[in-house]
Amino acid sequence: MALDERPGIWKSGKGRGRKTPKGRQLDDLAWDQVKTLLGDQPRRRDLLIEFLHLIQDEYGHMSAAHLRALAEEMRLSMAEVWEVATFYAHFDPVKEGEAPPPDLTIRVCDSLSCELAGSEALFDALTAGHDPAKVRVLRAPCMGHCDTAPVLEIGHHHIDHATPEKVEAAIKAEHFHPHMPDHQSFDAYVADGGYETLKALRETGDPEAVQDKVLESGLRGLGGAGFPSGRKWSFVRAAEGPRYLAVNGDEGEPGTFKDRYYLERAPHLFLEGMLIAAWAVDAAKCFIYMRDEYPAVLHLLRDEITALEQAGLVAEGYIDLRRGAGAYICGEESAMIESIEGKRGLPRHRPPYVAQVGIFNRPTLVHNIETLHWVTRVCREGPEVLNSVEKNGRKGLRSYSISGRVKAPGVHLLPAGSTIMDLIEAAGGMLDGHTFTAYQPGGPSAGLLPASINDVPMDFDTLQEHGTFIGSAAIVILSDKDKARDAALNMLRFFEDESCGQCTPCRVGCEKAVKLMQADKWDRELLTDLCDAMGDASICGLGQAAPNPIRLTMKHFPDEV
Repeated sequence: MALDERPGIWKSGKGRGRKTPKGRQLDDLAWDQVKTLLGDQPRRRDLLIEFLHLIQDEYGHMSAAHLRALAEEMRLSMAEVWEVATFYAHFDPVKEGEAPPPDLTIRVCDSLSCELAGSEALFDALTAGHDPAKVRVLRAPCMGHCDTAPVLEIGHHHIDHATPEKVEAAIKAEHFHPHMPDHQSFDAYVADGGYETLKALRETGDPEAVQDKVLESGLRGLGGAGFPSGRKWSFVRAAEGPRYLAVNGDEGEPGTFKDRYYLERAPHLFLEGMLIAAWAVDAAKCFIYMRDEYPAVLHLLRDEITALEQAGLVAEGYIDLRRGAGAYICGEESAMIESIEGKRGLPRHRPPYVAQVGIFNRPTLVHNIETLHWVTRVCREGPEVLNSVEKNGRKGLRSYSISGRVKAPGVHLLPAGSTIMDLIEAAGGMLDGHTFTAYQPGGPSAGLLPASINDVPMDFDTLQEHGTFIGSAAIVILSDKDKARDAALNMLRFFEDESCGQCTPCRVGCEKAVKLMQADKWDRELLTDLCDAMGDASICGLGQAAPNPIRLTMKHFPDEV
């Protein structure tokens, strides 16, 4: 009997005798296009998100054929590429047979500050006024322009104090690119004495002495955690190399825009602080993770980093600028590190902490933008630039992002002991016809406090007794024209949308909370149980802090719920 006539051995059953492998087939044209986009860049796994941006930017979406080609080019499974592409809000993966999004996308911010300024009516007007086949209108979380609310992004162009008329004008002029701010360039910074401190430290500096100076200044992490900044340095420096430095530029807490404010004006104060910190821990490389909602800042930083390289202050590639893709959770340091490694931004379980096991499993020093801005000033001007300022028993300065019902919203640099009344005064006072009733002291994570709590210094460690915290100092002022319950619902909708979904208490808890909060009368007992479960069992700070708006609204504004 011939070999191919044996029973049951060479039969063509289901799945046998295929001419092609299972799954999506590789399209040669798409593969060529992807290879052209990637050029001679190394096909490293950690560059996956950067490569996805290349495809999204070139075609306005990511077809399944292009994602399959990218997987082939990077020697990854299609599942790995697809799970990353679908995790981030600014990517548009499109399956076979699906229609790609229109060429133009308008993202309307729906954060609390923009909602107070009329973003809901703006969204409805834009939705009704444009053909969805030509213009896509989406709701989007905070874009860091709370001082000019309502704001929207059309293409990569932000329109402040947005109106339908301004949108029509931008479309007519095809103005979809970011507006470049007038900032201090490298040459201007050097002419003003910039980088002299860094050069002196590299020649004769003592890392321990610099660390002591930073500790003496009282500088703490200004991304929200408030950990003494200099103390991190010793942890990382004591670990075996190679070591890395990661800059958290994912300023996604609604109401926060101080980092953008400083970067758009004096980027080299931050960059010098970053290089000083990198020198102090002998970092082999610096990673800057910058949110995609700041396209002008990304462009600006690329130019100024190139100027640093050309001046010989850093080797080419020493500073690696990474672009986020629309995920609030990546503001959590371990989720940011996962994203830098080209993965979904899922927070890691801790311990181990990132100071021991960070980027590529190496010790990593993580700082935010404003912290490094102050590192430069402390090293240049001495610890007294911060610790000599005292008010209400608190030392130091804070950059407060103030928005809402005030006349002069913006970033206001004030003593850390300032009260909410001091902040309102600095922001020009309340809008005419508005009476101060409530405020958000540190972004949605901090919930709401009533106007009656108005004599507490707005600083670290002062608000905990009231069940909240200062966080990133994102201050949103509410008036008698607003309802605390509506503000709290806005915050929980944000958390529901931005939960990474990794843990059930946060993923399901935020969704259930939003449904319960839409009732005319809140079920206080059920919401309290839900808050306890989320706070106790969530993996990271998002789920742990999400109950704060609910708890504080029920406590301080019981008549509304």
